[in-house]
Amino acid sequence: MRSSRPSARVSNKKTSTRPRSFVVSPSFIAKLRTQESSDWSHAIYTTILKRFKDAYENVAAYRHFLERLGIDASSIRSAKSIERIPPITKANYLRVHPWDKLCRNGALADEPLVLTATSGSTGQPFYIPRTDEVHDASMVFHRLFIERSGLDKSKPTLVVVAFGMGVWIGGILTYEAFRRISESGWPLSIITPGVNKKEIFEALTHIGPSYEQIILCGYPPFVKDLIDDAPEHGVDWKHWDMRIVCAAEAFSEHFREYLMMKTGMKDPYRSVMNIYGSAELGSMATETPLSILLRQLALKDEVLYQKLFSEAHRLPTLAQFIPDFTSFEAGKNGEIYATGGAVLPFIRYDIGDQGGVFTYADAEQRCKEVGINLSAEIKRAGIEDTIMQLPFVYLYERADLSTKLYGAIIYPEHVKIGLQNPMLEKFITGRFTMTTENDENHNEYLEINIELQHGVKDGATIEEALIESIIKSLSASSGEYQNNRVNMGDRVVPRIVFWPHEHPKYFPPGIKQRWVIRS
Repeated sequence: MRSSRPSARVSNKKTSTRPRSFVVSPSFIAKLRTQESSDWSHAIYTTILKRFKDAYENVAAYRHFLERLGIDASSIRSAKSIERIPPITKANYLRVHPWDKLCRNGALADEPLVLTATSGSTGQPFYIPRTDEVHDASMVFHRLFIERSGLDKSKPTLVVVAFGMGVWIGGILTYEAFRRISESGWPLSIITPGVNKKEIFEALTHIGPSYEQIILCGYPPFVKDLIDDAPEHGVDWKHWDMRIVCAAEAFSEHFREYLMMKTGMKDPYRSVMNIYGSAELGSMATETPLSILLRQLALKDEVLYQKLFSEAHRLPTLAQFIPDFTSFEAGKNGEIYATGGAVLPFIRYDIGDQGGVFTYADAEQRCKEVGINLSAEIKRAGIEDTIMQLPFVYLYERADLSTKLYGAIIYPEHVKIGLQNPMLEKFITGRFTMTTENDENHNEYLEINIELQHGVKDGATIEEALIESIIKSLSASSGEYQNNRVNMGDRVVPRIVFWPHEHPKYFPPGIKQRWVIRS
Protein backbone atom coordinates (compact mmCIF):
# COMPACT_ATOMS: atom_id res chain seq x y z
CA MET A 1 0.00 0.00 0.00
CA ARG A 2 1.32 3.41 -0.94
CA SER A 3 1.17 5.89 1.88
CA SER A 4 -0.11 9.41 1.38
CA ARG A 5 2.16 12.23 2.44
CA PRO A 6 1.41 14.01 5.72
CA SER A 7 -0.50 17.23 5.24
CA ALA A 8 2.06 19.10 7.35
CA ARG A 9 4.45 18.99 4.42
CA VAL A 10 2.10 20.68 1.95
CA SER A 11 3.19 24.13 3.02
CA ASN A 12 6.23 25.60 1.31
CA LYS A 13 7.03 27.78 4.28
CA LYS A 14 10.64 27.33 5.27
CA THR A 15 11.06 26.13 8.83
CA SER A 16 14.08 25.22 10.86
CA THR A 17 15.23 21.66 10.33
CA ARG A 18 17.85 21.70 13.04
CA PRO A 19 17.80 18.23 14.61
CA ARG A 20 17.75 18.01 18.35
CA SER A 21 21.27 17.87 19.77
CA PHE A 22 21.97 15.56 22.68
CA VAL A 23 22.62 17.63 25.74
CA VAL A 24 25.68 16.17 27.42
CA SER A 25 24.64 17.08 30.91
CA PRO A 26 25.44 15.53 34.29
CA SER A 27 21.95 14.00 34.25
CA PHE A 28 22.61 12.33 30.90
CA ILE A 29 25.91 10.88 32.11
CA ALA A 30 24.14 9.74 35.28
CA LYS A 31 21.50 8.00 33.17
CA LEU A 32 24.20 6.04 31.38
CA ARG A 33 25.47 4.75 34.70
CA THR A 34 22.15 4.06 36.43
CA GLN A 35 19.57 3.04 33.81
CA GLU A 36 18.78 -0.66 33.85
CA SER A 37 19.06 -3.21 31.07
CA SER A 38 15.32 -3.42 30.36
CA ASP A 39 15.10 0.36 29.92
CA TRP A 40 17.97 0.35 27.43
CA SER A 41 16.37 -2.53 25.53
CA HIS A 42 13.18 -0.50 25.23
CA ALA A 43 15.20 2.56 24.20
CA ILE A 44 16.62 0.73 21.17
CA TYR A 45 13.20 0.36 19.59
CA THR A 46 11.73 3.70 20.65
CA THR A 47 14.75 5.48 19.19
CA ILE A 48 14.52 3.58 15.90
CA LEU A 49 10.80 4.38 15.61
CA LYS A 50 11.41 8.05 16.37
CA ARG A 51 14.19 8.35 13.81
CA PHE A 52 12.15 6.43 11.23
CA LYS A 53 9.22 8.82 11.57
CA ASP A 54 11.49 11.85 11.43
CA ALA A 55 13.26 10.61 8.30
CA TYR A 56 9.97 9.87 6.54
CA GLU A 57 8.62 13.33 7.29
CA ASN A 58 11.78 15.34 6.58
CA VAL A 59 13.94 13.46 4.06
CA ALA A 60 12.70 13.40 0.48
CA ALA A 61 14.86 10.47 -0.61
CA TYR A 62 13.77 8.29 2.28
CA ARG A 63 10.11 9.09 1.68
CA HIS A 64 10.54 8.11 -1.97
CA PHE A 65 12.43 4.95 -0.98
CA LEU A 66 9.57 3.77 1.24
CA GLU A 67 6.79 4.72 -1.15
CA ARG A 68 8.50 3.00 -4.07
CA LEU A 69 8.52 -0.20 -2.03
CA GLY A 70 4.90 0.24 -0.98
CA ILE A 71 5.67 0.70 2.70
CA ASP A 72 2.90 2.35 4.72
CA ALA A 73 4.89 4.45 7.16
CA SER A 74 1.89 4.95 9.45
CA SER A 75 1.79 1.20 10.13
CA ILE A 76 5.28 1.19 11.65
CA ARG A 77 4.41 1.83 15.28
CA SER A 78 5.71 -1.06 17.40
CA ALA A 79 8.93 -2.91 18.09
CA LYS A 80 7.66 -5.88 16.07
CA SER A 81 6.77 -3.71 13.07
CA ILE A 82 10.35 -2.41 12.86
CA GLU A 83 11.23 -5.66 11.12
CA ARG A 84 9.09 -4.52 8.18
CA ILE A 85 11.26 -1.44 7.61
CA PRO A 86 13.47 -2.29 4.63
CA PRO A 87 17.19 -1.96 5.37
CA ILE A 88 19.05 0.66 3.37
CA THR A 89 22.42 0.13 1.72
CA LYS A 90 24.78 2.16 -0.38
CA ALA A 91 23.48 0.35 -3.47
CA ASN A 92 19.72 0.59 -2.90
CA TYR A 93 19.60 4.03 -1.30
CA LEU A 94 22.68 6.22 -0.92
CA ARG A 95 23.88 5.93 -4.52
CA VAL A 96 20.38 5.99 -6.01
CA HIS A 97 19.14 9.38 -4.81
CA PRO A 98 20.58 12.89 -5.28
CA TRP A 99 22.89 13.79 -2.44
CA ASP A 100 20.91 16.82 -1.27
CA LYS A 101 17.67 14.77 -1.21
CA LEU A 102 19.27 12.34 1.23
CA CYS A 103 19.62 15.17 3.74
CA ARG A 104 16.95 16.73 5.91
CA ASN A 105 14.93 19.51 4.33
CA GLY A 106 16.93 22.71 4.29
CA ALA A 107 19.85 21.27 6.23
CA LEU A 108 22.48 22.21 3.66
CA ALA A 109 21.45 25.86 3.85
CA ASP A 110 20.53 26.15 7.52
CA GLU A 111 23.03 23.94 9.35
CA PRO A 112 26.73 24.42 10.11
CA LEU A 113 28.07 21.13 8.76
CA VAL A 114 31.29 19.16 8.64
CA LEU A 115 31.73 16.83 5.66
CA THR A 116 33.46 13.47 5.80
CA ALA A 117 34.31 11.31 2.80
CA THR A 118 34.26 7.56 2.70
CA SER A 119 37.48 6.09 1.36
CA GLY A 120 36.17 5.73 -2.17
CA SER A 121 37.33 2.14 -2.19
CA THR A 122 34.02 0.90 -3.59
CA GLY A 123 33.81 3.54 -6.27
CA GLN A 124 33.32 7.28 -6.12
CA PRO A 125 33.75 8.68 -2.59
CA PHE A 126 30.52 9.34 -0.73
CA TYR A 127 30.26 12.44 1.43
CA ILE A 128 28.58 12.41 4.84
CA PRO A 129 27.49 15.69 6.46
CA ARG A 130 27.39 15.85 10.23
CA THR A 131 26.49 18.29 12.97
CA ASP A 132 27.59 18.60 16.58
CA GLU A 133 25.37 15.66 17.51
CA VAL A 134 27.99 13.29 16.06
CA HIS A 135 30.82 15.16 17.77
CA ASP A 136 28.97 15.16 21.09
CA ALA A 137 28.32 11.42 20.89
CA SER A 138 32.01 10.80 20.27
CA MET A 139 32.86 13.10 23.15
CA VAL A 140 30.67 11.07 25.51
CA PHE A 141 32.38 7.81 24.59
CA HIS A 142 35.85 9.34 25.00
CA ARG A 143 34.88 11.11 28.21
CA LEU A 144 33.67 7.85 29.74
CA PHE A 145 36.96 6.25 28.76
CA ILE A 146 39.14 8.98 30.23
CA GLU A 147 37.11 9.11 33.46
CA ARG A 148 37.48 5.39 34.09
CA SER A 149 41.05 5.23 32.79
CA GLY A 150 42.70 6.01 36.11
CA LEU A 151 44.48 9.08 34.75
CA ASP A 152 44.97 11.97 37.13
CA LYS A 153 43.04 15.09 36.14
CA SER A 154 45.53 17.32 37.92
CA LYS A 155 48.54 16.13 35.90
CA PRO A 156 49.50 17.51 32.47
CA THR A 157 48.12 15.22 29.77
CA LEU A 158 49.00 15.11 26.06
CA VAL A 159 46.61 13.58 23.52
CA VAL A 160 48.35 12.41 20.34
CA VAL A 161 45.87 11.97 17.48
CA ALA A 162 47.58 9.55 15.11
CA PHE A 163 44.57 8.70 12.98
CA GLY A 164 44.58 9.86 9.37
CA MET A 165 43.74 13.55 9.13
CA GLY A 166 41.95 15.17 6.22
CA VAL A 167 38.55 14.25 4.78
CA TRP A 168 38.41 10.99 6.75
CA ILE A 169 36.46 10.91 9.96
CA GLY A 170 38.87 9.27 12.41
CA GLY A 171 41.35 12.06 13.05
CA ILE A 172 38.99 15.03 13.07
CA LEU A 173 36.34 13.28 15.16
CA THR A 174 38.91 12.21 17.76
CA TYR A 175 40.31 15.73 17.92
CA GLU A 176 36.82 17.21 18.37
CA ALA A 177 35.99 14.71 21.11
CA PHE A 178 39.04 15.53 23.20
CA ARG A 179 38.71 19.26 22.52
CA ARG A 180 35.19 19.17 23.96
CA ILE A 181 36.39 17.17 26.95
CA SER A 182 39.08 19.74 27.57
CA GLU A 183 36.59 22.61 27.35
CA SER A 184 34.28 20.85 29.80
CA GLY A 185 36.88 20.94 32.57
CA TRP A 186 39.59 18.33 31.95
CA PRO A 187 42.61 20.32 30.76
CA LEU A 188 44.22 18.45 27.87
CA SER A 189 46.86 19.36 25.31
CA ILE A 190 46.13 17.93 21.86
CA ILE A 191 48.45 17.44 18.91
CA THR A 192 47.27 16.10 15.53
CA PRO A 193 50.20 14.71 13.50
CA GLY A 194 48.08 12.03 11.83
CA VAL A 195 49.95 8.98 10.51
CA ASN A 196 53.24 10.85 10.34
CA LYS A 197 55.84 9.08 12.47
CA LYS A 198 58.45 11.79 12.08
CA GLU A 199 56.11 14.44 13.46
CA ILE A 200 54.96 12.18 16.28
CA PHE A 201 58.44 11.33 17.51
CA GLU A 202 59.68 14.90 17.14
CA ALA A 203 56.76 16.11 19.26
CA LEU A 204 57.38 13.45 21.90
CA THR A 205 61.06 14.33 21.97
CA HIS A 206 60.62 18.09 22.25
CA ILE A 207 57.45 18.58 24.27
CA GLY A 208 56.80 15.10 25.66
CA PRO A 209 59.00 15.58 28.75
CA SER A 210 56.66 18.36 29.90
CA TYR A 211 53.80 15.88 30.27
CA GLU A 212 53.20 13.10 32.76
CA GLN A 213 50.33 11.37 30.95
CA ILE A 214 49.78 10.51 27.27
CA ILE A 215 46.72 9.25 25.40
CA LEU A 216 47.83 7.77 22.07
CA CYS A 217 45.06 7.43 19.47
CA GLY A 218 45.43 5.55 16.19
CA TYR A 219 44.84 2.48 14.04
CA PRO A 220 45.94 -0.63 15.97
CA PRO A 221 48.82 -1.68 13.69
CA PHE A 222 50.09 1.89 13.42
CA VAL A 223 49.97 2.30 17.20
CA LYS A 224 52.01 -0.86 17.48
CA ASP A 225 54.54 0.48 14.96
CA LEU A 226 54.91 3.64 17.02
CA ILE A 227 55.41 1.67 20.19
CA ASP A 228 57.96 -0.67 18.57
CA ASP A 229 59.91 2.06 16.78
CA ALA A 230 60.11 4.45 19.73
CA PRO A 231 63.52 3.31 21.08
CA GLU A 232 65.17 4.16 17.75
CA HIS A 233 63.99 7.75 18.29
CA GLY A 234 65.02 7.98 21.91
CA VAL A 235 61.43 7.71 23.12
CA ASP A 236 60.59 5.57 26.15
CA TRP A 237 56.84 5.04 26.51
CA LYS A 238 57.30 3.97 30.10
CA HIS A 239 58.30 7.54 30.91
CA TRP A 240 54.59 8.41 30.82
CA ASP A 241 51.41 7.04 32.31
CA MET A 242 50.00 5.79 28.99
CA ARG A 243 46.50 5.12 27.65
CA ILE A 244 45.59 4.02 24.13
CA VAL A 245 42.50 4.59 21.95
CA CYS A 246 42.16 2.50 18.79
CA ALA A 247 39.59 2.22 16.00
CA ALA A 248 38.97 0.97 12.46
CA GLU A 249 39.70 -2.73 12.98
CA ALA A 250 39.57 -5.56 15.47
CA PHE A 251 42.45 -6.85 17.54
CA SER A 252 43.03 -9.79 19.84
CA GLU A 253 43.49 -9.88 23.60
CA HIS A 254 47.06 -10.99 22.91
CA PHE A 255 47.56 -7.73 21.00
CA ARG A 256 46.18 -5.78 23.97
CA GLU A 257 48.59 -7.58 26.28
CA TYR A 258 51.48 -6.77 23.94
CA LEU A 259 50.67 -3.04 23.99
CA MET A 260 50.47 -3.07 27.77
CA MET A 261 53.74 -4.92 28.16
CA LYS A 262 55.64 -2.56 25.85
CA THR A 263 54.27 0.62 27.43
CA GLY A 264 54.06 -0.36 31.07
CA MET A 265 50.28 -0.06 31.30
CA LYS A 266 48.89 -2.21 34.11
CA ASP A 267 45.09 -2.46 33.89
CA PRO A 268 43.76 -4.52 30.94
CA TYR A 269 40.23 -3.17 31.43
CA ARG A 270 40.95 0.56 31.66
CA SER A 271 44.09 1.17 29.63
CA VAL A 272 43.08 0.43 26.03
CA MET A 273 39.78 1.14 24.26
CA ASN A 274 38.78 0.04 20.77
CA ILE A 275 36.04 2.01 19.02
CA TYR A 276 33.45 0.66 16.60
CA GLY A 277 32.95 3.58 14.25
CA SER A 278 32.12 4.45 10.67
CA ALA A 279 32.34 7.36 8.28
CA GLU A 280 28.55 7.40 8.16
CA LEU A 281 27.77 7.58 11.88
CA GLY A 282 31.00 8.38 13.70
CA SER A 283 31.66 6.67 17.03
CA MET A 284 28.88 4.11 17.30
CA ALA A 285 30.01 1.86 20.17
CA THR A 286 33.13 1.26 22.23
CA GLU A 287 34.82 -1.36 24.28
CA THR A 288 34.25 -0.91 27.99
CA PRO A 289 35.85 -2.63 30.97
CA LEU A 290 32.76 -4.85 31.07
CA SER A 291 32.91 -5.82 27.38
CA ILE A 292 36.62 -6.61 27.68
CA LEU A 293 35.93 -8.76 30.74
CA LEU A 294 33.13 -10.62 28.94
CA ARG A 295 35.32 -11.34 25.94
CA GLN A 296 38.10 -12.61 28.19
CA LEU A 297 35.65 -14.86 30.07
CA ALA A 298 34.37 -16.22 26.76
CA LEU A 299 37.88 -17.00 25.57
CA LYS A 300 38.39 -19.11 28.70
CA ASP A 301 35.04 -20.92 28.45
CA GLU A 302 34.09 -22.49 25.11
CA VAL A 303 30.43 -22.94 26.08
CA LEU A 304 30.06 -19.30 27.12
CA TYR A 305 31.76 -18.29 23.87
CA GLN A 306 29.12 -20.20 21.91
CA LYS A 307 26.31 -18.67 23.95
CA LEU A 308 27.53 -15.11 23.44
CA PHE A 309 28.77 -15.21 19.85
CA SER A 310 27.39 -16.72 16.67
CA GLU A 311 30.65 -18.02 15.16
CA ALA A 312 32.95 -20.18 17.22
CA HIS A 313 36.00 -19.82 14.95
CA ARG A 314 36.17 -16.02 14.73
CA LEU A 315 36.86 -13.53 17.50
CA PRO A 316 34.55 -10.51 17.29
CA THR A 317 34.93 -7.01 18.62
CA LEU A 318 32.54 -6.65 21.57
CA ALA A 319 31.34 -3.16 22.46
CA GLN A 320 28.54 -1.34 24.25
CA PHE A 321 26.39 1.26 22.53
CA ILE A 322 24.18 4.14 23.59
CA PRO A 323 20.78 3.89 21.82
CA ASP A 324 20.26 7.66 22.07
CA PHE A 325 23.12 8.02 19.58
CA THR A 326 23.13 4.89 17.41
CA SER A 327 20.91 1.84 17.78
CA PHE A 328 21.81 -1.62 16.51
CA GLU A 329 19.83 -4.66 15.44
CA ALA A 330 20.89 -8.01 14.06
CA GLY A 331 19.27 -9.30 10.88
CA LYS A 332 18.13 -12.88 10.35
CA ASN A 333 21.41 -13.79 8.66
CA GLY A 334 23.63 -11.94 11.13
CA GLU A 335 23.67 -8.59 9.34
CA ILE A 336 24.25 -5.59 11.58
CA TYR A 337 21.73 -2.78 11.04
CA ALA A 338 22.56 0.66 12.44
CA THR A 339 20.09 3.51 12.95
CA GLY A 340 21.31 7.01 13.64
CA GLY A 341 22.42 10.25 12.06
CA ALA A 342 20.86 13.68 12.02
CA VAL A 343 21.45 15.64 8.81
CA LEU A 344 21.67 12.48 6.70
CA PRO A 345 19.68 9.89 8.65
CA PHE A 346 20.45 6.18 8.40
CA ILE A 347 17.48 3.95 9.17
CA ARG A 348 18.29 0.26 9.56
CA TYR A 349 21.48 0.79 7.57
CA ASP A 350 23.15 -2.45 6.53
CA ILE A 351 26.63 -1.36 7.44
CA GLY A 352 28.26 -4.44 5.94
CA ASP A 353 29.37 -6.14 9.15
CA GLN A 354 28.19 -9.46 10.55
CA GLY A 355 27.50 -10.05 14.21
CA GLY A 356 24.81 -9.78 16.85
CA VAL A 357 23.20 -7.74 19.62
CA PHE A 358 22.40 -8.69 23.20
CA THR A 359 21.50 -6.93 26.45
CA TYR A 360 23.22 -6.73 29.80
CA ALA A 361 20.53 -9.03 31.19
CA ASP A 362 21.29 -11.51 28.39
CA ALA A 363 24.97 -11.45 29.33
CA GLU A 364 24.17 -12.11 32.98
CA GLN A 365 21.89 -15.00 32.09
CA ARG A 366 24.30 -16.63 29.64
CA CYS A 367 27.10 -16.43 32.19
CA LYS A 368 24.81 -17.95 34.81
CA GLU A 369 23.97 -20.84 32.48
CA VAL A 370 27.63 -21.90 32.44
CA GLY A 371 28.17 -21.37 36.16
CA ILE A 372 29.75 -17.91 36.01
CA ASN A 373 28.58 -15.19 38.39
CA LEU A 374 29.08 -12.03 36.36
CA SER A 375 28.78 -9.74 39.38
CA ALA A 376 31.49 -11.69 41.17
CA GLU A 377 33.75 -11.52 38.12
CA ILE A 378 33.19 -7.77 37.89
CA LYS A 379 34.21 -7.38 41.51
CA ARG A 380 37.24 -9.63 41.02
CA ALA A 381 38.35 -7.48 38.10
CA GLY A 382 37.95 -4.31 40.16
CA ILE A 383 35.69 -2.56 37.66
CA GLU A 384 32.51 -2.10 39.72
CA ASP A 385 32.75 1.68 39.34
CA THR A 386 32.68 1.46 35.52
CA ILE A 387 29.63 -0.73 34.97
CA MET A 388 26.83 0.49 32.71
CA GLN A 389 23.96 -1.79 31.70
CA LEU A 390 24.09 -0.55 28.11
CA PRO A 391 23.36 -3.08 25.34
CA PHE A 392 26.14 -4.88 23.50
CA VAL A 393 26.94 -5.24 19.82
CA TYR A 394 29.52 -7.70 18.54
CA LEU A 395 30.83 -7.75 15.02
CA TYR A 396 33.03 -9.67 12.68
CA GLU A 397 34.83 -7.89 9.92
CA ARG A 398 33.78 -8.84 6.42
CA ALA A 399 35.27 -12.20 5.57
CA ASP A 400 35.28 -12.17 1.77
CA LEU A 401 34.87 -8.58 0.62
CA SER A 402 37.92 -6.73 1.87
CA THR A 403 40.79 -6.66 4.28
CA LYS A 404 42.48 -3.82 6.14
CA LEU A 405 46.05 -2.60 6.26
CA TYR A 406 46.85 0.09 8.82
CA GLY A 407 43.25 1.25 8.77
CA ALA A 408 42.94 1.45 4.97
CA ILE A 409 40.37 -0.87 3.42
CA ILE A 410 41.87 -3.03 0.67
CA TYR A 411 39.36 -4.36 -1.86
CA PRO A 412 40.05 -7.18 -4.33
CA GLU A 413 38.87 -5.07 -7.25
CA HIS A 414 41.84 -2.76 -6.91
CA VAL A 415 44.38 -5.54 -6.68
CA LYS A 416 42.81 -7.01 -9.84
CA ILE A 417 43.49 -3.76 -11.67
CA GLY A 418 47.13 -3.97 -10.63
CA LEU A 419 47.36 -7.46 -12.07
CA GLN A 420 45.74 -6.46 -15.36
CA ASN A 421 49.01 -5.39 -16.89
CA PRO A 422 49.99 -6.55 -20.39
CA MET A 423 53.59 -7.03 -19.28
CA LEU A 424 52.49 -9.47 -16.59
CA GLU A 425 49.63 -11.41 -18.12
CA LYS A 426 51.77 -14.08 -19.75
CA PHE A 427 53.16 -14.96 -16.33
CA ILE A 428 50.04 -14.82 -14.10
CA THR A 429 46.41 -15.83 -14.48
CA GLY A 430 44.94 -12.88 -12.61
CA ARG A 431 43.65 -15.07 -9.78
CA PHE A 432 44.85 -14.25 -6.29
CA THR A 433 43.97 -14.49 -2.61
CA MET A 434 44.93 -11.75 -0.19
CA THR A 435 45.12 -11.61 3.58
CA THR A 436 46.41 -9.32 6.30
CA GLU A 437 48.98 -11.15 8.40
CA ASN A 438 51.27 -10.37 11.32
CA ASP A 439 54.91 -11.40 11.52
CA GLU A 440 56.68 -12.74 14.60
CA ASN A 441 56.99 -9.20 15.94
CA HIS A 442 53.25 -8.54 15.48
CA ASN A 443 53.89 -6.20 12.54
CA GLU A 444 51.01 -6.12 10.10
CA TYR A 445 51.53 -6.75 6.38
CA LEU A 446 49.46 -7.46 3.29
CA GLU A 447 50.15 -10.86 1.73
CA ILE A 448 48.95 -11.52 -1.81
CA ASN A 449 49.07 -15.09 -3.07
CA ILE A 450 49.15 -15.11 -6.87
CA GLU A 451 48.55 -17.95 -9.32
CA LEU A 452 51.13 -18.49 -12.06
CA GLN A 453 50.17 -19.39 -15.60
CA HIS A 454 50.35 -23.03 -16.54
CA GLY A 455 53.93 -23.95 -17.29
CA VAL A 456 55.43 -20.94 -15.51
CA LYS A 457 57.66 -22.18 -12.72
CA ASP A 458 58.83 -18.96 -11.06
CA GLY A 459 57.56 -15.40 -10.74
CA ALA A 460 60.74 -13.85 -9.41
CA THR A 461 61.50 -12.00 -12.64
CA ILE A 462 58.21 -10.06 -12.50
CA GLU A 463 57.88 -9.61 -8.74
CA GLU A 464 59.20 -6.04 -8.62
CA ALA A 465 57.05 -4.90 -11.53
CA LEU A 466 54.01 -6.65 -10.07
CA ILE A 467 54.39 -4.96 -6.69
CA GLU A 468 54.81 -1.59 -8.38
CA SER A 469 51.65 -2.14 -10.43
CA ILE A 470 49.59 -3.16 -7.39
CA ILE A 471 50.80 -0.19 -5.34
CA LYS A 472 49.93 2.14 -8.21
CA SER A 473 46.40 0.74 -8.39
CA LEU A 474 45.82 0.84 -4.63
CA SER A 475 47.13 4.39 -4.38
CA ALA A 476 44.86 5.54 -7.19
CA SER A 477 41.82 3.78 -5.71
CA SER A 478 42.13 4.60 -2.02
CA GLY A 479 43.14 7.94 -0.58
CA GLU A 480 43.74 6.31 2.79
CA TYR A 481 46.18 3.80 1.32
CA GLN A 482 48.01 6.54 -0.55
CA ASN A 483 48.23 8.62 2.62
CA ASN A 484 49.69 5.64 4.48
CA ARG A 485 52.09 4.94 1.60
CA VAL A 486 53.48 8.48 1.82
CA ASN A 487 53.82 8.41 5.60
CA MET A 488 54.65 4.78 6.26
CA GLY A 489 56.65 3.69 3.25
CA ASP A 490 57.60 0.04 2.95
CA ARG A 491 55.28 -1.08 5.75
CA VAL A 492 52.33 -0.97 3.33
CA VAL A 493 54.16 -2.60 0.40
CA PRO A 494 52.46 -5.95 -0.28
CA ARG A 495 54.37 -9.20 0.03
CA ILE A 496 53.90 -11.53 -2.96
CA VAL A 497 53.78 -15.32 -2.79
CA PHE A 498 53.64 -17.16 -6.11
CA TRP A 499 51.79 -20.48 -6.44
CA PRO A 500 51.74 -23.08 -9.23
CA HIS A 501 48.77 -23.13 -11.57
CA GLU A 502 45.65 -24.58 -9.93
CA HIS A 503 47.39 -25.25 -6.64
CA PRO A 504 44.74 -26.77 -4.32
CA LYS A 505 45.47 -24.47 -1.38
CA TYR A 506 44.25 -21.25 -2.98
CA PHE A 507 43.37 -22.02 -6.59
CA PRO A 508 41.46 -25.30 -6.91
CA PRO A 509 39.78 -25.57 -10.33
CA GLY A 510 36.04 -25.45 -10.84
CA ILE A 511 35.00 -23.34 -7.82
CA LYS A 512 34.42 -19.66 -7.21
CA GLN A 513 37.62 -17.84 -6.37
CA ARG A 514 37.94 -16.64 -2.81
CA TRP A 515 39.69 -13.31 -3.06
CA VAL A 516 40.11 -12.60 0.65
CA ILE A 517 40.86 -14.94 3.53
CA ARG A 518 41.24 -14.34 7.26
CA SER A 519 44.28 -15.64 9.03
